[in-house]
Amino acid sequence: MTGELTAALEAEYAAIFAYGPIGVRLTGAEQSAARAAEAAHRALRDALVLALSGTGLPPAAAAYTLPEPVVDRAAALRVAIVVEEKTAAVWRAALAGTVDTQRRQALDALTGCAVRATRWRRSAKVDPITVPFPGKAPA
Repeated sequence: MTGELTAALEAEYAAIFAYGPIGVRLTGAEQSAARAAEAAHRALRDALVLALSGTGLPPAAAAYTLPEPVVDRAAALRVAIVVEEKTAAVWRAALAGTVDTQRRQALDALTGCAVRATRWRRSAKVDPITVPFPGKAPA
């Protein structure tokens, strides 16, 4: 169980890192949504740090690799979608090895990622805006 949650912590660190460059390329409501997404990932990171304290937590890296350079609004939206999809995949994997409170946390995190990814797809005018099984790799 700790391995999946450690992977989730690493994914949350990466998501937090990504929302910095994403947010500066957006304006208005989209920029507010990016701030809210970053705050949600920070809250998940903080909860995981508490849950995993005493287990040898992985430190946050100084930087993470983004799926592409964030040079404009379109790239920011594409990166936001990828960040949420990748983080959803990690949380989906964590579901199988969790119970009780940790399972609820993993399910809530997966749901949050799926909702944010859907909102980003809508902003980017990606069709379809939803996926049948969030966090599952396409067949």
